[in-house]
Amino acid sequence: MASIKDIAEAVGVSPSTVSRVINGKSYVNEATRQKVQDMLARTGYQSNALAKSLKLRRSNTICLMLPSIDNLIFPAITRGVEAVARKHGFMVVLCNTDEDCEAENVYIEKMKARWIDGFLLCCNAGHHSSGRKLREEGFPVVIANRFTEEDVRVVDTVAVDNFRAAYTATRYLLRSGRRRIALAYGREELFLYRERYRGYCQALQDAGVPYDDRLVLREVNNGTDSFYQLTRNAMALPDPPDAFFATSDPKAFVILHALHELGVRIPEQVSVMGFDNVGLSSMVEPPLSTISQPLREIGVAAAKSLIRQIEYKDKNGELPPPVQTVLDVDLIIRGSTD
Repeated sequence: MASIKDIAEAVGVSPSTVSRVINGKSYVNEATRQKVQDMLARTGYQSNALAKSLKLRRSNTICLMLPSIDNLIFPAITRGVEAVARKHGFMVVLCNTDEDCEAENVYIEKMKARWIDGFLLCCNAGHHSSGRKLREEGFPVVIANRFTEEDVRVVDTVAVDNFRAAYTATRYLLRSGRRRIALAYGREELFLYRERYRGYCQALQDAGVPYDDRLVLREVNNGTDSFYQLTRNAMALPDPPDAFFATSDPKAFVILHALHELGVRIPEQVSVMGFDNVGLSSMVEPPLSTISQPLREIGVAAAKSLIRQIEYKDKNGELPPPVQTVLDVDLIIRGSTD
């Protein structure tokens, strides 16, 4: 088996450069890095990862924890995380919690016992925050998308401005002449949905449109599917909605289905706006207008933030001050709105 010295001689660099590429540490010119990686692949070089972990108490592995990979926003986020991790020499361990706090705690304890280098959490719900506890214990940690008010500026967070995004979507519907705008609310224990609700309310208030709680459709036990009946109930009101703003695209898909079955013309009679811009949003009929979150970029930003912490701790023996990253959204207008 080729050694680090053999690889270095074949590429024409120093053994320390090869070592830096293998460990994903310190700056290496990208062209040189690629040459070394190509030679590593050709020679089938394998470092003794276990011995290295024992020596450094490091594994060059990060844990990505999701509520469910079935959720349409998370594959793109995961791809962004993996792309950055791979570039910096890290492996990603994926854990699905299925919205189970106990499963989350079990995963965290198992990962800590395996010298995981850092945690990237997308699964926080309500006021439960594993992120704050992990940071207090000295672990590099980033919370993406789902976090609480208490996490902000205490733990590294990455997300969009959910208040501003919902305000923008609602204001667009108002400016297109809609006045009876129903909101398909998400799980109220999640801060991101409370912020989207707050943006919706503020846009109505600024436009002088009265708030009507009958138009706020709240998810019930069967989750997103509950919006089918909630939509039918709303359309049966004496003064039904002339628009729906769904706080996620899957909710909007269910609303479109219910409206189609009622024979409602979209957008002539009722407009529908989503939130996320998942892949299917451009394929439904009519194509869904939506707030586009930069999902892959959320993953990229979160992974960079985590690796920054890992490297800072390696150098300084402590975590850097927490950073809040807020990414921009785009309003995508398609056939479901005027």
